[in-house]
Amino acid sequence: MALCDRDEAGRLLAERLGAYRRDPQALILALPRGGVVVGAAISAALQVPLDVFLVRKLGAPDNPEYALGAVTETGTVYLNPEVGEVLARHDVPDGYLDRTIRAEQEEIVRRQALYRCGKPLPSLSGRTVLLVDDGIATGATFLASVQALRSVSVKRLVAAIPVGPPEALREVGKLVDELVWLLAPEPFFAVGAHYGSFVQVEDAQVLACLQRAAGASS
Repeated sequence: MALCDRDEAGRLLAERLGAYRRDPQALILALPRGGVVVGAAISAALQVPLDVFLVRKLGAPDNPEYALGAVTETGTVYLNPEVGEVLARHDVPDGYLDRTIRAEQEEIVRRQALYRCGKPLPSLSGRTVLLVDDGIATGATFLASVQALRSVSVKRLVAAIPVGPPEALREVGKLVDELVWLLAPEPFFAVGAHYGSFVQVEDAQVLACLQRAAGASS
């Protein structure tokens, strides 16, 4: 089974999130870039506001797609438990991890300026947050986001994930108040392998999704 595209994933997730329809305390936080397309579909279906939560993967030196961990816009740094072992197996230059964290923090600042005109996150204290991505693999970026949101007094944290490996979904499920997912294939290959269409999402599409959601909720 495969999802048609990110928009379908969002609509299917929205069907399972009906309890939050028009909830005045609810807010969708989507992880750019692909998660914003999923989040926009959920926002339209549930009539719940949409914003972004900025998080960046810390890629391995010989495989940038493999996440050693992640850093978020609130400053939370999450490292996979095996990061020391991975770095020890490779000839990694001194300071690699620190330099990678700084570079990704700079990208977060760029995206804050682009997606929110430099504005910080809205107040999340006492709110219900629906945290959305288009899928997880190692789960590092999503887990970093969960840790960050747990530190800012969110009342209820709901994870909405279209697809991910069973073990990563179980790990997320332990840390949130509610987990909603569509596919947990085993064996798991890559997020994009479980979509019919998984095209690259550019900044312009993220901005269009945010603008449409803002117009619908105003």
